Amino acid sequence: MIDQSSIETLKQRLDIVDIIGSYLELKRSGANFKAICPFHNDTTPSLHVSPSKQIYHCFACGAGGDAIKFVMEYEKLNYPEAIEKVAALCNFALTYTKDEYSQKTDKKILEQLNLFFTQNLDKTPQAAAYLSQRGIGQSSIQKFEIGYAPLSRITVNFLKQHFFTSKEGIEVGVIGINDNGNEYARFIERITFPIYSSNGKIVGFGGRTITNHPSKYINSPQSKIFNKSRLLYGYHLARESIIKNRKIIICEGYLDVIMLHQAGFNEAVATLGTALTNEHLPLITRGEPKVILSYDGDNAGVEAAFKAAKLLSSRRIEGGVVLFGGDMDPADMVQKGILDKLNALYSNPKEFVEFCLECITGKYDLKNAHEKQKALEEAVVYLRTLPNTLAQSYIGMLSSMLNIKANLIILGTKKPSKNIAENGFEDMLELSIIKTLLFKPALVNMTLDIIHASMFKVHAAELSLLLEGQTEHPSLRKLLMLDNIQVYEENELISALRPFLITFYEEEIEKIKKSSSVSFDKKSFLFRKIRDIIARLKKGELVSYESFSTF
Repeated sequence: MIDQSSIETLKQRLDIVDIIGSYLELKRSGANFKAICPFHNDTTPSLHVSPSKQIYHCFACGAGGDAIKFVMEYEKLNYPEAIEKVAALCNFALTYTKDEYSQKTDKKILEQLNLFFTQNLDKTPQAAAYLSQRGIGQSSIQKFEIGYAPLSRITVNFLKQHFFTSKEGIEVGVIGINDNGNEYARFIERITFPIYSSNGKIVGFGGRTITNHPSKYINSPQSKIFNKSRLLYGYHLARESIIKNRKIIICEGYLDVIMLHQAGFNEAVATLGTALTNEHLPLITRGEPKVILSYDGDNAGVEAAFKAAKLLSSRRIEGGVVLFGGDMDPADMVQKGILDKLNALYSNPKEFVEFCLECITGKYDLKNAHEKQKALEEAVVYLRTLPNTLAQSYIGMLSSMLNIKANLIILGTKKPSKNIAENGFEDMLELSIIKTLLFKPALVNMTLDIIHASMFKVHAAELSLLLEGQTEHPSLRKLLMLDNIQVYEENELISALRPFLITFYEEEIEKIKKSSSVSFDKKSFLFRKIRDIIARLKKGELVSYESFSTF
């Protein structure tokens, strides 16, 4: 069981922006951040994250809570599992009651195995020769902790000698079970590349065969700690340069990353044998760097670059594409010392939108009128995924590519989204009163002496929730996230309540005047009483609430 004091320490140290930012692409919006909500079919950024309040809230579906609640909902974990996940993301060592601590923290299986592999590299001349042949220097071998996985039985014996069980090996993806029920090492006679999470925790391995195995490269299998769609090889080493230089170079392989770093391109990272997806975006967009896609110029590379460029440009991410042809990739250019040309390529990538339009129009025979129409339709569909102003600026380029008049390219316009306040929070004064009481519960009793939920025209339900203690209700959490709603000091609250109460009692007089069920004498009595209350309020006095609804 996790020690409760450890959990409290973790909560004090974690930052909700870092946690949610490791899952979603966050964009600053004033003092808060916004993202596409993963808990419903969101099309606009409805999820808001508040660093000052350390909460998130979706204004569309109502999902919200703290960082741990987010991880629970997103990963479908129970509370203890979410705590452990958050601790791993923060690189925080939890403490456990009884003997669970040693079970959870002492057995660093991946770290031990990585050390074993790196020591094996020096004992394997064939592997060392391959790295030397590819131009990888000793400093790069040490920086990236390159190793070598020996025969299966040797690795399995190593794990047993260090008291790691088969179950533990399977859980972290280094051991498998064959059809006969026998265990085997997943990495056999391969050069190994440890894969780290963004916060510097080893989570798996990549392996490159040197024995002509049909699978040239393999990665650790998907597990609780390894999700290749959320990882970028080398990011933990490139992060500082990416943030500092606001640039990230995304390659296709381990060796490209290693050689680029060796040549000083320290912003280089690589996907792990998978296409670039939405799940990569939170990591890629940290620090809002310019993204350079560094792909092979073959058909597979062009198609991968096209898909990635469409994804990135539709999410308003700046950057461009560099394609390598002539059987020479970035690693080859570094090895041959062609650094000036490489630097020129990365300094002038082809912008995402231009690249995508070239790919789209290049698929069709533009001499054929029907094919040209198809190219136009596909290009327009793509441009409509972009912000309208940006899309409009590329009409001239597309018309030139298709050799048609620009006025034939009609993109249409997007309806502007409504302001949140216009969609349901019409009475700012009511909201400010409620928000003040949420932040300053010591003022609740004083306020309740003079107001009642029935006085609220729009937000009586929210006030009732507050008074019932349901402060985690989505309606109240949503209110906490609205920075345009003021929180009053005590004297400001009193000043705001007076006109609010005066308006309420004046409206009560009008209701009584129109009532046909109240006698003249009763009306006269109520008029005098309410007018006295109004007079006292105007003098600066606060008057205890009294209901006149039943007359």
